[in-house]
Amino acid sequence: MAETTRRAVVLGAGGAGLAAVLTACASYGQPAGNDAAAPSSEAQPSYSGSEPKASKKADSGGKALAATDDIPEGGGKVFEAKKVVVTQPKAGEFKAFSATCTHQGCTVAEVADGTINCPCHGSKFSIDDGSRVAGPAQKPLPEKQITVDGDQIKLA
Repeated sequence: MAETTRRAVVLGAGGAGLAAVLTACASYGQPAGNDAAAPSSEAQPSYSGSEPKASKKADSGGKALAATDDIPEGGGKVFEAKKVVVTQPKAGEFKAFSATCTHQGCTVAEVADGTINCPCHGSKFSIDDGSRVAGPAQKPLPEKQITVDGDQIKLA
């Protein structure tokens, strides 16, 4: 019968510990429930609200992202599948920013109390210009180009 050596026991325990650490670190920086390998671009918008009321074709051939009524005044809506967040800082003024947090690449989750909020580490960005308001992020959210055509908001 083969003897188990002290070296085999130590190597086995060390390997198991390393596997546990690597597994725990694999999802660091990702919101709970997301695949740690890569964020899904097919997910639904994470801000409560309905899908765009209409999706008329734009002159450029693109579909509407949202109806203007879908974006609350003083707030906004995250479109996770398009990696964009649209805000309405003042009545009739619409802005769009990347929905990817500049800290570690998580997708922002909500717009509340005048800020765009990242669930991973608590970064907050202004709905007016995407600038950093709080948290570990040091850079603002990059602005995205949109057009408002009647009651439809479209990515430019």
